[in-house]
Amino acid sequence: MGCTFSGFNAMYDAANGEGDIWINDIRFKIVRQLGEGGFAYVYLVKEVTSDSSSISAGGLAKKVKDPSHLSDDGTYAMKKVLIQNNEQLELVREEIRVSSLFSHRNLLPLLDHAIISVKPTQEGSWNHEAYLLFPVHLDGTLLDNFKAMSAKNDFFSTSDVLQIFRQLCAGLEHMHSLEPPYAHNDVKPGNVLLTHRKGESPLAILMDFGSARPARRQIRSRSEALQLQEWASEHCAAPFRAPELWDCPSHADIDERTDIWALGCTLYAIMYGVSPFEYALGESGGSLQLAIVNAQIKWPAGPKLQYPEALHQFVTWMLQPQPSVRPCIDDIIFHVDKLISKFSQ
Repeated sequence: MGCTFSGFNAMYDAANGEGDIWINDIRFKIVRQLGEGGFAYVYLVKEVTSDSSSISAGGLAKKVKDPSHLSDDGTYAMKKVLIQNNEQLELVREEIRVSSLFSHRNLLPLLDHAIISVKPTQEGSWNHEAYLLFPVHLDGTLLDNFKAMSAKNDFFSTSDVLQIFRQLCAGLEHMHSLEPPYAHNDVKPGNVLLTHRKGESPLAILMDFGSARPARRQIRSRSEALQLQEWASEHCAAPFRAPELWDCPSHADIDERTDIWALGCTLYAIMYGVSPFEYALGESGGSLQLAIVNAQIKWPAGPKLQYPEALHQFVTWMLQPQPSVRPCIDDIIFHVDKLISKFSQ
């Protein structure tokens, strides 16, 4: 799936992101803004069809290969990115390219996209805008859900913790099994969408592939090590960033097990709402980097926080500071399936 450039294929009709959006000859009405961050805005949009055509036979239905990705009511999430320079443009192009590589129920699919040129205005200097269209999940992210639950002093059950985690493993297994393997590089609760299902565990979907890259890198000099650390500081959330991305040796083989570290931190966060190192700093203070490099893990206590010791041991197993002894995704899936069998209600 390549990038589409056209001043006519994607445009908006009103200031401040309101009005109608056209993405490659398909018209969408903006319903409301869902969020924003940096130079990106996310909107809830609804496909506009002619009076004679239904949603199921609309323009997007003819383009999307997997019908399960289509919305029954024509609503979707649209990410609008304001692009100031060529570096940002290349990052968006790469996100689109990488997103097109994946096809898995636990990875958020990119349904359509367009990049357009825009004239600079007095208010800003944007020279491109990108529009990326995704299925919408209005129950929010794992982070959103935990904040709402913690306000009611509520937590996920052991069974739900394991089922949510298992789905994230499935999505990462798909990425890690590609040739070459891809690492997500920014696994964290804010990048996990949840959809609640009556009588079932929530559906978990990993999103945001702007940091995804081929997982395996050979570092053979101090300069290369520093370049990797600088890249990681920009693309990998600090509380979930693996030790080798904080302090990379001058001779190292980096692989997809950077994601395993972030996955272990995320499992901790599914239980307790924060990464283990954020919690450790909250308890004793100090340096986040040192807490991570030294794998300084502490466990909250309380009557509502009684998870099985086996889950704590599982997290600790993933958070091995030396990547060479850290488990791979297949090992993780084997063990989480055993835990699911043991603790499922």
